Amino acid sequence: MIEVYTDGAASGDPGLSGAGIFIKDGKKTYDYKFPLGSMSNHQAEFEAVIKGLQVCRESFQDEILSFRSDSKLVVDVIEKDFTKNQTFLPYLQEIRQQIEAFPHFFIKWIPEKQNKQADQLARQAIRLN
Repeated sequence: MIEVYTDGAASGDPGLSGAGIFIKDGKKTYDYKFPLGSMSNHQAEFEAVIKGLQVCRESFQDEILSFRSDSKLVVDVIEKDFTKNQTFLPYLQEIRQQIEAFPHFFIKWIPEKQNKQADQLARQAIRLN
């Protein structure tokens, strides 16, 4: 099972943003940071999950994925597979499509203090814009 920690950050809301992905595969770890341009913090959080799924499609095909995020909003939308917010709907649709490539996908909320690596990567990604 692959553990994927995701975080999105924005400097301003909206503002320059970034996504950080920290992946654990047994004893190996992988760091990814993606500058995202200008968007809201919530949008950056969704983008971080999408970027994490894209990385997993390239490097961890056919693996069971366990995603972790400190965004209750993102976790709730994905778990319930529903949002009334039209801004978030395209993100949910993209995530639905991406997870079809994997045998199992799980996502759970974690406190910020358990997501420090992904948070640092997201903040570094902002500076890459």
